[in-house]
Amino acid sequence: MKILGIDTTTKFICLGLYVDGSFYEYNLGVGRSMSKLLAPTIQRVLTVLGLKIADIDYFACGLGPGSFTGMRIGLATVKGLSVVRDKPVIGVSSLDILAKNVLAEDSLIVSSLDAGRGLIYCSSYNIEHGILKRKSKYALLTLDEFISKFNHKPIILGSAVSLYREKLLSSIKGARVLDKDHWRLQAHNLIDLALTKIKARQFSSALTIKPIYLYPKECQIKIR
Repeated sequence: MKILGIDTTTKFICLGLYVDGSFYEYNLGVGRSMSKLLAPTIQRVLTVLGLKIADIDYFACGLGPGSFTGMRIGLATVKGLSVVRDKPVIGVSSLDILAKNVLAEDSLIVSSLDAGRGLIYCSSYNIEHGILKRKSKYALLTLDEFISKFNHKPIILGSAVSLYREKLLSSIKGARVLDKDHWRLQAHNLIDLALTKIKARQFSSALTIKPIYLYPKECQIKIR
């Protein structure tokens, strides 16, 4: 089985490949050049491994929340590849991918991403018998709402920490915040989550998969 997975919801191309039991990953900081560099990067990595798009059995994609433009670029690319090859698509939340950077069991893990406008994209998790389990809905919260919701000794990671570290530590008793070495999305985590969904037959088609927008009104096209 071969899986190609990408997440483009940050300033990095997070690209992973699962090839018959082996993992390969590649991360590239691209800033605002995501649309120009994504397709050539995918082709370059496949070529190095001696593969073609036709060899891929499943396409996995980070669905956000995150950069609106990045989400659209990544999902549009995966949709195009899956349609051409008539292969299934597996959608994975970027908050889930981030949470897998933490291995601590018996702790509340909280993924927190800066959503701009003083808001935080977030969700919480536990690790049960080595498996990541989501405990709350994907949410868009103010800082005060975040503090109120996750107030029992959480482990917090993600880009929101860079903005609110001191407030989180002073307002949440027993809170632990992880440094930026734990904030980058890892391609092997994306592939690992995709494998779990494939085993459970939780995959979609290019026609049904959608990004996770938590700013719904901002993303609607208005007809005048």
